[in-house]
Amino acid sequence: MVGTVSCARILQATSRARLSTFSLKRSSQLARRFSSTRSSNDIALGQQLHGFLVEDIQSVSELKLKAIRLRHERTGMEWLHIDRDDANNVFSIGFNTSVSDSTGVPHILEHTTLCGSEKYPVRDPFFKMLNRSLSTFMNAWTAHDYTQYPFSTQNGQDYENLQSVYLDAVFRPLLREMDFRQEGWRMEREKDLGWQIKGVVYNEMKGAFSDAGSLFASRAEQQMFPGTTYQHESGGDPQVIPDLTYEQLKEFHARRYHPSNARAYSYGSFALAPQLQRVDTVIAGYTRLPPIEVPMDVQPFGEKMVTEFGPCESASAGDKQTKFSISYLANDMRNVYETFAMSVFSGLLLHGAAAPMHQALLDTHMGSDYSSNTGYSPFTRRASLTVGLQGLADADIPMVEQRISETMARVGEQGFEQRRVDAALASVELAYKHKTGDFGMRLMQSVSTGWFHGVDPVEYLRVSENVERLRADTGVFSKLVEKYVTKSNHKLKFVMLADPRYMQGLDEKEHELIQTKLAQLSPGDLDVLDAKNAELAAEQGRTEDLSVLPTLTLDDVAPTARRFAVDMGVCAESVPVQWRTSATNGISYVRAINAVRDKYPELWPYMNLFCEALTYQGTRSRTMASIETDMRLYTGGISFAPFVTTDLGNLGHIEAGISMGTHSLDSNIERMYALLEELILQTDFTNESRLQALVASMATNMYNDVAGSGHAYARRLAASTLTPEMRAVEALDGLAQVRFLGDMRRSGDLQHVAKQLENVRHVVFDRSTLRTAVTANASGVDANQRALEQMLKAYPSPADSMVEDGPRFEAQTGQYFCPLPVATGYAAQATRCVPFVHPDSVKLQILAKLMTSGFLHREIRERNGAYGGGASYSAIQGIFSFYSYRDPVPCDTLATFTKAVEWIDSHDVLERELREAKLSVFGDLDAPLSAADEGMAGFMSGVSDDMRQERRDGFFAVEAKDLKDVAERYLAGAKHTNAVIGPESLDMSGWTRVQV
Repeated sequence: MVGTVSCARILQATSRARLSTFSLKRSSQLARRFSSTRSSNDIALGQQLHGFLVEDIQSVSELKLKAIRLRHERTGMEWLHIDRDDANNVFSIGFNTSVSDSTGVPHILEHTTLCGSEKYPVRDPFFKMLNRSLSTFMNAWTAHDYTQYPFSTQNGQDYENLQSVYLDAVFRPLLREMDFRQEGWRMEREKDLGWQIKGVVYNEMKGAFSDAGSLFASRAEQQMFPGTTYQHESGGDPQVIPDLTYEQLKEFHARRYHPSNARAYSYGSFALAPQLQRVDTVIAGYTRLPPIEVPMDVQPFGEKMVTEFGPCESASAGDKQTKFSISYLANDMRNVYETFAMSVFSGLLLHGAAAPMHQALLDTHMGSDYSSNTGYSPFTRRASLTVGLQGLADADIPMVEQRISETMARVGEQGFEQRRVDAALASVELAYKHKTGDFGMRLMQSVSTGWFHGVDPVEYLRVSENVERLRADTGVFSKLVEKYVTKSNHKLKFVMLADPRYMQGLDEKEHELIQTKLAQLSPGDLDVLDAKNAELAAEQGRTEDLSVLPTLTLDDVAPTARRFAVDMGVCAESVPVQWRTSATNGISYVRAINAVRDKYPELWPYMNLFCEALTYQGTRSRTMASIETDMRLYTGGISFAPFVTTDLGNLGHIEAGISMGTHSLDSNIERMYALLEELILQTDFTNESRLQALVASMATNMYNDVAGSGHAYARRLAASTLTPEMRAVEALDGLAQVRFLGDMRRSGDLQHVAKQLENVRHVVFDRSTLRTAVTANASGVDANQRALEQMLKAYPSPADSMVEDGPRFEAQTGQYFCPLPVATGYAAQATRCVPFVHPDSVKLQILAKLMTSGFLHREIRERNGAYGGGASYSAIQGIFSFYSYRDPVPCDTLATFTKAVEWIDSHDVLERELREAKLSVFGDLDAPLSAADEGMAGFMSGVSDDMRQERRDGFFAVEAKDLKDVAERYLAGAKHTNAVIGPESLDMSGWTRVQV
């Protein structure tokens, strides 16, 4: 994937403002731009539109949409258009890209096509368009069998611009050799290190292959499907990527990126006919090709066991470092109903306190958590069902295998409790009623895999039909067990043993690979490589003419922010309530915050565990299995999470505590509040058996998360020395929390932990510090009022709630290094700046955008070969951050951060660059919200509609000189904190080491 993208397998306050004359004029212009819509009622079955034949039209009332399927008559390209009243319109073009090796050719091609095209011959138009657009989403990804290029936007002109860039990129890319070498792989001579292999995808996959969980899932799947496309790594194996040649890349594009092999998807309210006309023009020179045949159907091999080696887990795991899973070959994923039934079966079997496998494997503490590949996978032609554990002792594998077998047999005989089945199906139905801002994108992702395998995508949209069929299908789950488990003729037992030398072994293999490559080259060949590398470096530094790229202007940005009408009230005499009445599709959304400011810092490390325990432990009167079933029957889930935010006018003051969220159909409002009350008041932290399992799972998963999200952990660590909020965030969700959970797991003193969790409950759940927010239909307000009143009658009111604030925070700086068994690293730098309401805050936010697009992307990604990097400014936290992601040279990148400040000082900021930085900011500000999030900025952090508008006006007013000014005053020579997460081999002498 591009940017923050990954491959499928390996990385699987009411107020009203008057508009000025200028604002009214611009609003009129925007209205004209957004009016390019046309009803799908104009389109009829069998109609021919710009070379496309309308093959099917289906209305899906439950999703309030009309699905139109078309086929291009000359080439055979398929098109699915979803006509729906939604301003966030989506477009995607995708191709079947099944592979026959592990060179990563579709992944590298995905990157390289976005490095310039015939109509837009500039380096990396994809990233350039991020700042010339108001897109709500732009990306690309490579899955098992296909590659997709999707985007979404609410602006009609923007939609046309992005569609033009995407279509030209995929059908007429430049595919220059230097772009292949930059994005894929190249040999390059380093002054002190000799010859090295570089490349964005190469380094991305090196990082992916050092993630123990991802590696385990990938290797198991390769072993599960021998003789098929799935035995290969579509993202690319670092040991095999250097076998790919430039000529092979071009050949793959010529055959695969063809309209006959393409699927186009469009969604929303924009007219379809103009899109068809644009696409027909782009593919005018193509004729139909025969379909590409790649082996996808595996031949059953009976039963086999495979053992491989992989990286070690966290030190807290001790000698329990082994991973083990059993995979069963399941249904043909083109059978939509059976795929749906298997998905429901998998959830009932595996997830939740009442799930048989959870009780058999996790409640008995045999492993720390399920293995990363556990679950039902319908992403291959023949789906698979996998059950496994991580954090095992080798000697326990036979017992795990026995328990999996016995549990499957019991489920086959007894099935599942009917209330659990009803609850699972109720959850499915509620999920489709829940209004999200990215509904169109989610819809596309839900149909894509089957569609690329020839399934009519509309079949996936008829959710209620599958739900009703499953309800009426007596004994369906017993039948599935018998068919795919009991009588399985294709079962894989896969073991991965931890090798302390695994990462060293990867380094040695890479060295051997380099030496093998060098042995095949003459001195003249090496000179040619030097010349090509010099040419690439020159190209990366060349100033480009970007005028060929389409762009929006600031006139395309709405001058006023969308306002969300809310009413403020009081419940139970003293609890503030924010009410928002909106079209919620019959769903009520509830949020609540209990804040303790910066008190009780000694309890902060327990907050994360406390929140998880509330929906894991069970209560004094009921098991979690019983409660969980009710939660699924009557709500869309109940969640608790640590909450921290900074005073908008003072970086030294924070509000910390717990946030709660839930939603339900209006018919279940009373039950929803009753469940929330039960969890708050009665959760039993003394159940040590469940607490032990929860701690082990959290410790393992959080440690494993660092390998994939190291940039986020590095940024938290760097910022933790600068402000009270970031100190709290590090304790709650940073490397400090990883270490805290690991130490807790090793100590095993759960009685002390249970007492601390009870202490957290006592100080957090306090009616005097509670505030709530309810979003509902007008018809659901009264029921929410009554149920909330009832819950608050029982809400705790501790007598000792008046406690002194925590110790005064003193900002400091430093340099921190966290060594981990990873192949690539992460670098971060953080600087404390100004509060949200300070006039320089908007300038710093635009500066971060400009630095990323104008300097850091080129230096960190293109030249250094990291997967990603840039700058960001958190307005509420007041922190300016630099970061890199999956970076082969994180220490060098720290110098790049310094150079970025020097660059802005010497660079003449162009009007175009300033406009693009502003467009990028406005794109973030105006992203569509779910119904549950409307009006929440004020409730969560105190940012009112008027404050948002004042900040918006400030963004419009920023000038080029302002950026140089704030860079000089806040960044140049400023004290900052650096953090690096990376391999032990890095020379970090003099840095403070952070062990996890």
